[in-house]
Amino acid sequence: MRSALFSAENLEKESQQPGMRLQNSKMLKIELNGEAMARVGSMVAYQGQVQFQALGSGGIGKFIKQRLTGEGVPLMKLSGRGDVFLADFAKDVHVIDLEPGDALSINGSSVLAFDSTLQYDIKMVGGAGFASSSGLFNCVFTGHGRIAVTTKGTPVVLNVDAPTYVDPQAAVCWSANLQTGYHRAEQLGLGTLLGRSTGEAFTMSFAGQGFVVVQPSEEPPVAGSGSQQQGGVLGGLLQ
Repeated sequence: MRSALFSAENLEKESQQPGMRLQNSKMLKIELNGEAMARVGSMVAYQGQVQFQALGSGGIGKFIKQRLTGEGVPLMKLSGRGDVFLADFAKDVHVIDLEPGDALSINGSSVLAFDSTLQYDIKMVGGAGFASSSGLFNCVFTGHGRIAVTTKGTPVVLNVDAPTYVDPQAAVCWSANLQTGYHRAEQLGLGTLLGRSTGEAFTMSFAGQGFVVVQPSEEPPVAGSGSQQQGGVLGGLLQ
């Protein structure tokens, strides 16, 4: 049987060490020997003895936060020994190595998988004031290990050395030490009162020293998202 489909670039990538690596630009391969965490529903194939366990958002505290905010990562635990292939609607996959002392804030919708050695929590974006239906809460990862994130298209990494503003749905991840907030980009006026809009009412603001990764696509806002509907409840808990 002959076909370009069977060319070397499409064959499974083999390695002598366990862990996660790119199979190609759209697919992650985890050579599992123990445990790893992944987004629910992201498994497209696996070989070997692997068990899958749904975890919600990863612990009761994070589960409560996710229910109140609409954010977080619906997780499953992978355990056993074998090869697991993960993807998310053919988005581009990028692997990031976190070292001790690193902290990375990531939009929950961009998290594909991460090593079980990493810790994460759901944090509120400073100064958000419940101004937008998405991006108010994000996942901050710390520890030592690898994490795989997805982007819709090839991203740009902006060096934040001046005030920087990004559409909340286009922001993928950023240095957790940056000061974040929300900025009204659209000026109020007669056109706004008449129902006209630029579609850019609010942007996320970043200040300090670090970076922010921006994808060339905006995730569509979720109608009636928990961030908007239940913000008042969470706000009361945070006071």
